[in-house]
Amino acid sequence: MRALVVAIDFGEPDFGARLEEFCLLATSAGAEIVDTILTRRARPDAAFFVGTGKVEEITARAAELGATIVLVDHALSPAQQRNLERAVKLRVVDRVTLILDIFALRARSHEGKLQVELAQLQHLSTRLTGMWTHLERQRGGIGMRGPGERQLELDRRMIADRVRILRERLARLERQRKTQRRARVRGGVPALSLVGYTNAGKSTLFNVLTRADSYAADQLFATLDTTTRRIWLEGCGALTVSDTVGFIRDLPPTLVAAFRATLEETIHADLLLHVIDAASPQRDEQIAEVDKVLDEIGAHDIPRILVYNKIDLAGLEPQLQRNAHGTIERVFVSAKERLGLDLLRQAIAEVCRKNIETNAFSFQTVQPE
Repeated sequence: MRALVVAIDFGEPDFGARLEEFCLLATSAGAEIVDTILTRRARPDAAFFVGTGKVEEITARAAELGATIVLVDHALSPAQQRNLERAVKLRVVDRVTLILDIFALRARSHEGKLQVELAQLQHLSTRLTGMWTHLERQRGGIGMRGPGERQLELDRRMIADRVRILRERLARLERQRKTQRRARVRGGVPALSLVGYTNAGKSTLFNVLTRADSYAADQLFATLDTTTRRIWLEGCGALTVSDTVGFIRDLPPTLVAAFRATLEETIHADLLLHVIDAASPQRDEQIAEVDKVLDEIGAHDIPRILVYNKIDLAGLEPQLQRNAHGTIERVFVSAKERLGLDLLRQAIAEVCRKNIETNAFSFQTVQPE
């Protein structure tokens, strides 16, 4: 699929990093980027998001290069997307739709596929207007007398019915997850969750800590499905470790909502290991994005350790850092090269012991339903 990328700079300080990330999203979805068109604006155009002059440039460039799709690095309104498609006579995909497409590509478990389909249908339901007007039933004729029903209304009804079914199925899976969580509460086993920006190395670290074989790759959203393993840690005892979906800037709200049940493993964790790509120039911005999502799902008060991964690429040494009160804050490791892992285990055990002694962990205070 030959893609023409359109990027709009609204004066953001990290515009270059955002564009690089979007191009990586595009290639992760299987697109071949033939060119990138850049433009600066103070605010989006109401009709096309970009100006009319830039629409003409996009149309000409797409025809010249034989592009088959136009990718826009922002969220478009349904009207803006429709207007652009009519103007350039190609399919136009915005950032939200592209992320949803990658999630659909990466989902492996039954629950993950249901969550992605729910998010896609919720997103599609806002973009039906005018899509099927050419299929509207005509009044009159044998068997067709009466007002009839627009195809648009049929589509909305079908989507609403499917959304209801998906929510019921996900609710059943959520109840199963709660049953498993109550068993953990009764057993007094601390729960750790790995969180972080996409491609920070969470799954690689998870595999090293738990000796599991979760899918890990150098690509965005390699992991969508929460995987949980029980391990034994010297100085702490038994605990569970969960690998969760990675975050990204401008994560679509429909995805956050659809994956809320999965993200509840994060909400109910006793300790978060926030895995950070130490070699990324945008690591501070990525930390802020993860913190923002954690706030949105109600996980901002959970104790956490910042795990700076990929130190082999950043030229850093394994180390453990504490704050002024002596509390562990940061651990520097390389999951791939297995550097600093003893320090990480030491940090986890110390935090676990401290929180168990002070009754800070949720399994000490939450009563099973």
